[in-house]
Amino acid sequence: MSSKPITFTNSEDFRIRLVLATLSGKPVRISGIRSDDVDPGLRDYEVSFLRLLEAITNGSAIEISYTGTTVIYRPGVIIGGTVRHKCPLSRGVGYFIEPVLLLAPFGKKPLTLTLEGVTSSSKDTGVDTIRTAVFPVMEKFGIDRQELRIVKRGAEPQGGGEVVLSLPRLILQPNTLHATETPQVTKIRGIAYSTRVSPASVNRIIEAARAVLKPTASETFIYSDVARGEESGKSPGFGITIVAETKPGWAISAEGVGAAGVVPEDLGRQVACQLLQNIASGGVVGRNQLELALVFMVLGKEDIGRMVISKDCVDKKFVRLLRYFKALFNLEIASKDHSETELMLTVKGSGFVSSSKRIA
Repeated sequence: MSSKPITFTNSEDFRIRLVLATLSGKPVRISGIRSDDVDPGLRDYEVSFLRLLEAITNGSAIEISYTGTTVIYRPGVIIGGTVRHKCPLSRGVGYFIEPVLLLAPFGKKPLTLTLEGVTSSSKDTGVDTIRTAVFPVMEKFGIDRQELRIVKRGAEPQGGGEVVLSLPRLILQPNTLHATETPQVTKIRGIAYSTRVSPASVNRIIEAARAVLKPTASETFIYSDVARGEESGKSPGFGITIVAETKPGWAISAEGVGAAGVVPEDLGRQVACQLLQNIASGGVVGRNQLELALVFMVLGKEDIGRMVISKDCVDKKFVRLLRYFKALFNLEIASKDHSETELMLTVKGSGFVSSSKRIA
């Protein structure tokens, strides 16, 4: 416990820093969290995430400075179990689900997590995207049987939604991945939903999206989900998630949530165009799946894994993620050009074994 914490500054990538610290078992110190802001320190959703981390681990020690601008986190053992957590309305439940997907497979017990709050947010990955596009990526690493049940949909700003995340599959190490060819899209699936607005809005979104996707000649099916009564949360809203499925089982997705004043047709067209753009940019995984895929590759057996990604995914956040792997796992990822728009990443797994398994 006396080991010196690895230091980071500012508030960016708050969740992934803590997730990688938990997986590597190394303490971290994050300082200068919004220290220059008018309202310095941690936000309510970051404090809420720390509480959730405490709930699914045992023995984690968290120290927050008086001003909230410094956090020292000493990770414990991932336990899992049955947890209920109320999320603040400032972020969607996707903000809390994404990091949990990286931790839960390595716990002592299967995790069943019930989250209350906003199910579809403009800032975070929506629950439909996690269910239809992120889960298939986990299956490639040998993590299956996961389920995300939407009990109630909750739109911004008042939420009122509820989801149950079940991750029954526990593994020692993720499978080594070899995804070296960009797969061809075989079909397009989607779901358009609404809460406390006219059901006609959903049909309008679907028609507009279909019109854009028609020239692809792919089999396209977009479901409608009109939440009524108790299941429709506290605020009116609508949105759509579209997923392009490939033969090997990968999924590229796009999603959008109707903000105030947005016409349903515009939202349908915009998300369909975004999907086509994501497919055109190439790569095996989409931007919203990349972090998850890379973390599982790093945690794999001491074997070489390969994955093709779009060059569009290489941004400041991607570069910072590679630096965290170096700092916490002492591991580097090699990359080389695969085509004009794609990169081939080569990762040697760290041979990770969860601390909960070492103790068991």
